[in-house]
Amino acid sequence: MYAIVNIAGKQFKVTKDQFVYAPLMQGEAGASVEFDQVLLAEDNGTVSIGAPILAGALVSGKILDHVKGDKVIVFKKKRRKGYKKKNGHRQDFTKIMIESIVL
Repeated sequence: MYAIVNIAGKQFKVTKDQFVYAPLMQGEAGASVEFDQVLLAEDNGTVSIGAPILAGALVSGKILDHVKGDKVIVFKKKRRKGYKKKNGHRQDFTKIMIESIVL
């Protein structure tokens, strides 16, 4: 059983007991969250497609931690001008464990 769910503006294919790194969300570690924007669900070979979302479908999970992604280096240079600029960036994510999918 799997579902495609909209979490904070991004779509994820999730199954039960899976970890998902979603964009930063509000909530403490250990808090439970529910996602009702289920776009597609599969159960024992039967695929249900929403238009645009499935009515009554619910994906519940638990926030495990707020983490940062890998560092991305941004380097800008203009040749023969002496212009160099180096910046780094780390994106914030929320680690979520999917606990159940209800159709």
